[in-house]
Amino acid sequence: MTADERRCQRFIEWVGTRNSTSRPLIGTGAEGISRAVVIPVLSESKNLFETLRSLAQNPAEELAGTLVICVVNNRAPPSTRADQIADNQNVLRNLDQIVQGGLTPVDPDGKISALRLAYIDASSPGQELGRKMGVGEARRIGLDTALGLLCRNGSPDGLLISLDGDSCVEPNYLQSIREHFALSHAGAGVVAFAHPVPDDPVHREGILLYEIFLRYHELGLRTAGSPYALPTVGSTIVARGGAYVAAGGMNRKQAGEDFYFIQQLVKTSSVSRIDTTTVFPSARASDRVPFGTGASMGRHLGGNGDLGTVYHPGCYRILGAWLALVSDRLEASAEELLKGGAAIAPQLGTFLKQQGFETVWPKLKENAPNPAGLEAQFHRWFDGFKSLKLIHHLRDHGFPPMVIEEAVARLFPSVGTGVDSSVDLDRLSCLLDLLRVTCRGWD
Repeated sequence: MTADERRCQRFIEWVGTRNSTSRPLIGTGAEGISRAVVIPVLSESKNLFETLRSLAQNPAEELAGTLVICVVNNRAPPSTRADQIADNQNVLRNLDQIVQGGLTPVDPDGKISALRLAYIDASSPGQELGRKMGVGEARRIGLDTALGLLCRNGSPDGLLISLDGDSCVEPNYLQSIREHFALSHAGAGVVAFAHPVPDDPVHREGILLYEIFLRYHELGLRTAGSPYALPTVGSTIVARGGAYVAAGGMNRKQAGEDFYFIQQLVKTSSVSRIDTTTVFPSARASDRVPFGTGASMGRHLGGNGDLGTVYHPGCYRILGAWLALVSDRLEASAEELLKGGAAIAPQLGTFLKQQGFETVWPKLKENAPNPAGLEAQFHRWFDGFKSLKLIHHLRDHGFPPMVIEEAVARLFPSVGTGVDSSVDLDRLSCLLDLLRVTCRGWD
């Protein structure tokens, strides 16, 4: 048995330990695939088939090596509304017709049939997700299934691509991802994204503000030198099979699964940016998860949102100074670093004590083989979640949120001064365009 064969067998066994129920994969065969696109689906009859049509516009040679897996999922009632379950059943009927080669009202010209398409029923009675499970579990089911198929095809490092049912892609999507990983040694990647901007002024304002916040936060983390400075959008994540296993696979969280998965990929592998194609996540309002795009749009459209402010620029400056201090003084004691942190900002010193840095640091030093290993261990401890906790601590203790345009002008003067339109919505659109370009151009 070759090394790759042993690795495939090990991965298949690993997948087997994670599946507690039998949900068959229904659809076209998986022979010859080297990558899979996994789409969790909950009440997506209005969007899923447009997403599939956009995938089908990719070149035939790319589609031939790609399996698209839709995981139609919901929890049992009353945890899921009856209308959402009915919508899922409608989706399942249409998917079944398509994979059998038939035409349906959602695919009257048969274009979706260009895909190698399959689905998993995690919606019907007896197949539902657990009461405390959600999109993370749906992604996990699809990604684990895809990994098993890739390994059976002898491709343990095939690509596992996460998408959403309401996120269309460009015609070069699959080719760009394949070409990126042919050149990159990274274990994972995030695809560039852009929310479509609605015509309705209130909705348009909401999505502009929301994406500006996402871009601002990512760039703020980049100025701080954080290795976790990546967008956390579930429909943009790609991982090699080996990186997926090293990260422990997808988590089962009901929301925020993308944040924690990317964080784990950073800790156990490396994550690169794929800026040669774009995913277009929906800007719609949704109540399926408590935070994220849909929830933010729902609150904004309901008049209960607060999308006009972002974290104070000082939060990122303090975070950056702390990360630089540790990097420059890896030989220092916990007491010396605590003193240095308090000198940067008293609030930072308080936070570090609350997080137990005084006892953590000696343990990190004891277990680190060399300075580079110590720095890596530090970043595994002071991760993306702990960085966000620090930012929230600073927000609540002296660094209150700031109006978006003022914050951007302070943190990125060259971007802020580039906004010259006098109309409010045009100003926001211009600002977002500049931030998108900055994110793509950041080396």
